[in-house]
Amino acid sequence: MPLAHSRLTAQGQISVPSEIRRKLGVGPGSVLEWDEKNEEIIVRKVGQHTLADVHDALFPDGTPKRQASTSVKDGIRKHIRQKYARH
Repeated sequence: MPLAHSRLTAQGQISVPSEIRRKLGVGPGSVLEWDEKNEEIIVRKVGQHTLADVHDALFPDGTPKRQASTSVKDGIRKHIRQKYARH
């Protein structure tokens, strides 16, 4: 059973039902993101991404090969040194 219904206006606008606004924690000025995945439309508050979304953004070609934890730690150290290096 659907959570809520909305009607599309002649201008292509919809009202977000109050129960949806409460669940998303949105109000006036909030930005909603519309996405399509597996032939479904997903609406979410901008800034709310699932772990799967983050993984797909970081690794679009699939899961990377495993690395030794020391090489990962070395990579993090190198990144932090470069980011916070005094110029």
